[in-house]
Amino acid sequence: MDSGIQLEVTGGPSEITGSPDGLSLYVHIPFCETKCHYCDFNTYAGIEALIPGYLGALETEIRFWGERLNRPVVSTVFFGGGTPSYVPIEGIEAICRAIFEAFNVTPDAEVTLESNPGDYSKRELGRYLEAGINRLSIGVQSLDDDLLKSLSRRHDSETAVGAYRSARDAGFDNINLDLMFGLSAQTADQWRSTLERTVALNPEHLSLYALTLEPETPLDAMVRSGEVEEPDPDLAAEMYLHAESVLGNAGFEHYEISNWSLPGRESRHNLAYWLNVPYLGVGPGAHSFLPGRRFSALRSPRRYVDLLSGTMPDGDPVDVLSAVGLLDSVEPVTPETKLADTMMMGMRLARGIRSDEFQQRFGLGLGEAFGSLIEEMVGLELLVSDKDGIRLSDGGRLLGNEVFERFVTASAEVELPGD
Repeated sequence: MDSGIQLEVTGGPSEITGSPDGLSLYVHIPFCETKCHYCDFNTYAGIEALIPGYLGALETEIRFWGERLNRPVVSTVFFGGGTPSYVPIEGIEAICRAIFEAFNVTPDAEVTLESNPGDYSKRELGRYLEAGINRLSIGVQSLDDDLLKSLSRRHDSETAVGAYRSARDAGFDNINLDLMFGLSAQTADQWRSTLERTVALNPEHLSLYALTLEPETPLDAMVRSGEVEEPDPDLAAEMYLHAESVLGNAGFEHYEISNWSLPGRESRHNLAYWLNVPYLGVGPGAHSFLPGRRFSALRSPRRYVDLLSGTMPDGDPVDVLSAVGLLDSVEPVTPETKLADTMMMGMRLARGIRSDEFQQRFGLGLGEAFGSLIEEMVGLELLVSDKDGIRLSDGGRLLGNEVFERFVTASAEVELPGD
């Protein structure tokens, strides 16, 4: 499915038109009170003095994009990080005002804020709602206190449950809870208990992530030194399969490899990434994909603040930000790039890749592009193929990365119409 969004950025203000859904906007907040030892995101602890200047720079960038793109339609907003709830409430309110003024935010827009349990009071939750935030994502990770300590989290299970209930009492009717599995020393019983207690809370959405040892993180060093036991991948797979069973029985739809929701409560923002349609990211380290180009911002929050303190020259917004040093990378999105990205991201969804949408986007059928590979993957029982398209099998979800890699590699050999 192509979005129909068109971007014209030659010489002056730009327009994004033709999409009933609009852009998805990601807002990066890089601040944390403490940084978890497994995290490799572009986040920082101990730089709170930078927050006021950072929020001012972020507002400047938001208004820059709103002006240069001629106040485009935005249908989802996602405050991620980092820990957006760690920033003073007044700062989040100011950024929300800037977004609603700079962009044409649809009346039914999904506006999500990532948060840590214990970062907010009931009064602050009410202010989030008044500011336009209507979806809360809470980083619970576990409801086992010993595991929370091992993850260097700064909350306990009681605080996590209390944070969820406070959000409900404040009026949030769309809440996601993040959980982690496959942790060092995590038992199957601990995972079962966390799942049962989480389901009993009745959230609309759950994101379940297997622990990944990211290079150069403190946890990776602890595992390599023998201080912490290496996670057991077979046990993690068992935990994943148990979650599928428990959540399916509880009425959750497994719509993406790591995500479950009640019917109609999928993360609309993340669907934009998985469906490979345009999105805009603001803040250091944020990534963007606009028609014809994708780009990412430099990672340093201090440098980001410095570079946005002056007046921006006229011209193509991507070229302008690149010229002043705000962007680390800019690359063209060729048909071949779009094909590889579509296969890698779209295969994560339970719906997989739809035949009609693929034909419309690329001008050829799935069988013409990947016939022999599809046959091979079906034969290995990693893929299901029918008249609607292709999707991962139940077993294929456990080996998803290997399947994605095969399709991305094969994409380079596909001859697209017009090449």
